[in-house]
Amino acid sequence: MWYNRVQNLADKSGAMKLSENIKVLYFASKEPYVEIITVKDSKRRLSLCSSEESEAEEVDDILPVLSDYSQLLDDTHLESLAAHLPARTQGYPWQLVYSTAIHGSSLKTLYRNMAGLDSPVLLVIKDMHKKVFGAFSSDPFKVSKYCYGTGETFLFSFNPDFQAYRWSGENSYFVSGNLESLQIGGGGGGFGLWLDADLYHGSSFSCPTFRNAPLSTQKDFIVQDLEVWTV
Repeated sequence: MWYNRVQNLADKSGAMKLSENIKVLYFASKEPYVEIITVKDSKRRLSLCSSEESEAEEVDDILPVLSDYSQLLDDTHLESLAAHLPARTQGYPWQLVYSTAIHGSSLKTLYRNMAGLDSPVLLVIKDMHKKVFGAFSSDPFKVSKYCYGTGETFLFSFNPDFQAYRWSGENSYFVSGNLESLQIGGGGGGFGLWLDADLYHGSSFSCPTFRNAPLSTQKDFIVQDLEVWTV
């Protein structure tokens, strides 16, 4: 009966016409009442009611899921990287598009395997000193006369603690590549990450693009294993 009274009250002259972002809640109790809240308030209340368990589930939901076995990435690596990956990559499985263990050591093959891709890529390297590091690129690697990519691109290192080096805004030398080498970051006389045509020799220097420290313990390194993942 009380619901009808409220409804009739709203229908009488249109005086209670509500905005689209207003919700009307009807509560049944010994003394029923009506509470009007905004959608913003509703979302805030839901947020305040979130339990620690649900927050943990949200963290699990954004962890990258690899659809193939990785020789270089474990759960600890993925947990560290997850917070730095753009939202557009969340919820999609990561697929192995290139691996030196499977495809051999060839930059040409790496480019060929990415032909036709239109999605970001994650480059992971392990050098002969067992150091793991790499780069996230907003665009797949390709041969280009000009630099490409966006500010989503970043360098990272587990050496031994995780460090992510995001775009500094100083220049836009994100990624460039030719048949002789692949370069990520630059502008200061050295590349943030550089790989030769055989994906065997590499180097990492501090560069203005990311204001990074060298990613490996040695500025010049030898690649032991290399993987590229894409969503």
